[in-house]
Amino acid sequence: QVQLAESGGDSVQSGGSLRLTCVITGKIDSVGYWGWFRQAPGEEREGVAAIDYNEETTYADSAKGRFTISMSPAKDTLYLQMKRLKPDDTAMYYCAASRLASMPGENPPVLVSDFEFWGQGTQVTVSS
Repeated sequence: QVQLAESGGDSVQSGGSLRLTCVITGKIDSVGYWGWFRQAPGEEREGVAAIDYNEETTYADSAKGRFTISMSPAKDTLYLQMKRLKPDDTAMYYCAASRLASMPGENPPVLVSDFEFWGQGTQVTVSS
């Protein structure tokens, strides 16, 4: 089993920045693909960005140019740097891990169905 715990969510003004952190514990060698998702009230959970063991990355269109996903060398901490935040970015943000050994294809969409392990979420609120 793999456990994930997010932190770093906060309330910020439009245009601000935040860095989310996800600490990964347990059988970390059993996963090779990690992602960030978000879910606003009444909306479905959507993929934001993902990174694999080879540090290949993929981003949702809404995140490109503003968000950066990264991983610690020990593969036990996942980050999401968010800049130029907008009110539409307001959501609960979740990190997730997958047993996939690498990204499923080139620049794939970040899909909930690809991930087995999830954190509890951290709230990001962006005010205008």
